[in-house]
Amino acid sequence: MDARARVARNLRRLRAEKGLSQEAFAVDVELDRTYVSRIERELENPSLSVLERIAKTLEVDVVDIVSQPASRARPGTLKPGRKRGGR
Repeated sequence: MDARARVARNLRRLRAEKGLSQEAFAVDVELDRTYVSRIERELENPSLSVLERIAKTLEVDVVDIVSQPASRARPGTLKPGRKRGGR
């Protein structure tokens, strides 16, 4: 698995674990939602400074974003319409 694929899978997994939609996460990290989507679909190659902002927002180390995922299974998705903080 190449680095872009690792970043995509880990970002999606970590974001979903926090219960954040792409839109809510993008607002928190101060990125455009479409850019976050493109990273998760392996269409963008984020800079180190962007990876640092992402890691800070997710409260993880940059290494956690670029490391080999423990599972090759596709990360789960959030329920449609789910808001941060859940009800």
